[in-house]
Order: sequence, then structure tokens, then C-alpha cells
Amino acid sequence: MKKIVIIGADATGLKAASKIRRCDSKAQITVIDKSDIISYGACGLPYYVSGEIEHINKLMMTADGEIRDAAYFNTKHIDVLTRTLATKIDRNNKMVTVKNLITEEESLLPYDKLVIATGASPVKPPLPGIELGNIHQFWHPHDAIIIRQGLEEGIFKNGVIIGAGLVGMEMAAALKMRGLNVTVIVRKDRVFTAFLDEEVAKQVTEYFREKGIAILIFENVQKFIGDTVVNQVRTDKQTIPADLVVLTIGTNPNVELARTAGLDIGATGAIVVNQYMQTSDPDIYAGGDCVETTSIITGKKVYSPLGSIANKHGRIIGENICGYRVAFRGVLNTVIVKVMDLSVGKVGLNEQEAKTNGYNYITVTIRDYDRPHYMPEAKIITLKLIADAKTRKVLGAQAFGEGEIAKRIDVIAATLTLGGTIDDLSGMDLSYSPPFSSPIDNVAVAADVIMNKLND
Repeated sequence: MKKIVIIGADATGLKAASKIRRCDSKAQITVIDKSDIISYGACGLPYYVSGEIEHINKLMMTADGEIRDAAYFNTKHIDVLTRTLATKIDRNNKMVTVKNLITEEESLLPYDKLVIATGASPVKPPLPGIELGNIHQFWHPHDAIIIRQGLEEGIFKNGVIIGAGLVGMEMAAALKMRGLNVTVIVRKDRVFTAFLDEEVAKQVTEYFREKGIAILIFENVQKFIGDTVVNQVRTDKQTIPADLVVLTIGTNPNVELARTAGLDIGATGAIVVNQYMQTSDPDIYAGGDCVETTSIITGKKVYSPLGSIANKHGRIIGENICGYRVAFRGVLNTVIVKVMDLSVGKVGLNEQEAKTNGYNYITVTIRDYDRPHYMPEAKIITLKLIADAKTRKVLGAQAFGEGEIAKRIDVIAATLTLGGTIDDLSGMDLSYSPPFSSPIDNVAVAADVIMNKLND
């Protein structure tokens, strides 16, 4: 009987466990996690805070309404041990030392194959006042529950978000919907710094400001002020009222367990894995937010902590542990977010990334309705397309607007995955009907304009 030990009971870990169980009915599968809550939809937490999701349990349920707790997986003959911490990996003897966080007792778990799915941790800046009450890193359902309770009790009036990434801006929208005065503090020169080009981010920023969200660019937080709970945030330029602060300034991969075990850590700071999700020890697999992966476009190593990727990793790990030989293709860093009524998305390289990687690129930005203008649901969207001027290959795209951008981003993602060109994008036989799109879709129009530019 094959012994499988999995460290981490969220997307990657439990996806791997479930796949192994489907492929191998006899394997002994043990999953451990230090938390008391497992297998939750972390990306849904801002929508619970806003009230769009009524109960936190919705984020822990299957589509059929079953709670994905330890008992749920135990019925599938997957042993899940919560409040249990992995403290050491003994590769020579194939043992994991674990500690029960309730009883403090230690024990050993033998393995034939080990999966590290330890995820990432939020960055916590060492600033004065960081330990004051009502400052949250918003990384766990417990944070969301506390914030929503405070909102429903009416104790919050001024919310400050530190960082303007995906979660930060989702939380800004959630707090604004709850009636708070919302300020977003950005250390760099734009919102969504990790994926939007400057001119795109500028237009997105103006939209947020028009909706009443204050965006402070190029400001550095210096300290948090208050007695027992926060009441002000001081930056290098001003002091801002704040009775709720949400920290969303990035993540670091949890690699100490792997590092101590002697596994290779990459230049990105995450665990090195091959295309089959094996670490430098072939009997140890790793996936999710703790590993680095490869850009499909450039072939370079990147760190991409996204829930969609973590789930893919889990399935592939499960298949390979069961004897298949399935390769993970890599990432395009495809992201999409909705803030109030504005959707923002990106796939592939942005202009700065194309420049950094040495491409001779060409860009075009078009602004048009997402379907025929005469349709009552028609909304304006803006699409920026980037292509290699020599090979004509698509390199990336960004889009925003109150209209439908998701399918445009996904069409371009498919094109990038298959190494397609602007000619491919222009000639795709996409679906057309006035309720959905124009006869020539926005992505084809963008490709056509690039072709016109290349042909002078």
C-alpha cells in the first residue's frame, strides 16, 4: 500500500489528494494542515465582506452544499489532520515530523511520496503600531469574519487599504459598498502595478476616484497610530483617519520546511520543481503558491501565486504520483478582477515586460462597445494588444471597462498558449450574435489594427 503524505489542505493539497484517491483506491493518504479551516475559496472572501455572499460557509461548500471539512474528506478515505503542523522532513528515512497544535504532542508520518503544498504568507511590514487592533492582513476566513462583524455593528467609518493589487482593490470596493470612506495607499506609481502598463493604470485609477475611492500614489506608510486599536495612518505626506486597516502588500512563499530539508530553492524565492511538479527530490512533489513556475512566453522562471494555478498543480501532482507522466505547461499570469462595475484583466506580457525581455514589439489600444452599440446592454471596453513585430506572435493584452472583457482575455490566453499570431487572432471563427458581440470581435479588431500598422 502506497503511503502519501500531503502538507497543506487547501487548493493544491486537497486537489492532489482527491485525484490520487480517484486513481488509486488503496493508497493511504494523509493530509495535514495547521489551520482549523480547510479547502475554502479564499478568492471569495472580499465578496463575503461586501455582503454579496451571505454566509462564510458558502466558501467552504461543494456545489451540492456539503461542507468540505475534515469529516467530508475522511468519508472519501482521505485522512485530514487539522491543527497539525509539519516541523521537519527526514528525506533519508522518508518521515515527516508533525506536531498537534492542541496537545503539543509530536509524531512521525512515514511516506513513499510527499507533497508540499504549504502556500504563501502575507507580507507584514515592521512598522510602528502594526500590532494595533483592527489592522488585518486579510489572509484567512477569520479575518473576513471579524471585519464583516465590525461592519455590521457599525464600528468602522474610515477604511484604509495598504496596497493596490487584486485583493486590495476588491477590498476597497467591498468597504465602499458598505458605506465606508475608503483610501488606498500605493507605494509605487499605479494601481495593479504587477500587471498594468502606466497609461492603462492611469485610466483605471481615474475610474476608482470618480466612484469615491481615494487613491494615493507614491506614498509610503510610516506608522499606525492609536491606543489599543488603530485610528490613524501616517504616511510620508499626511495623516489619514483609519479605524480599519487592511494590509495587501504581497506574499512570500512558505519554503522554510523545504529549505531545511535541503530541497532546491529558485531565484524567485520559491521551491524549484520540474515540469512534472517534482522537487530536487523525485519522491517529493510541490505545487501552488510555494513553488516557482515557467512563463509559457519567455521560458523564464516566474512566481505566480494564483488560485487557478494552484488547482492545476494539484491535479497534475495527483496524476503523476499515480504513475502518469503529465507535464505542467507553464503560466501566462492571466488575471481578472472586478472592482465595483469595472472589470480589469491582463494576460501574457505587458509592455514593460516585453521591453525587459528584449522583444521588438508593437502595441495598439482600441476603445469600443463590447457588442453592437444598438444593444441596450452595450458597454465600452478598452483593449490593449501587444505583439512581436518580427514574428507577429501575440505577446499579451490588457483590458478594462464596464462591459464584457473576460471572454476577450480568455481568447487571447488560448492564442498565447498555442503560440498564435495576430493573423490567427484576426482569423478566428468566433461566435457572433448581437447580445454577445459584434460581427468582428474586439480582439479581431485589435489584431487587424496591428496588422495595418505593420503594413504601414
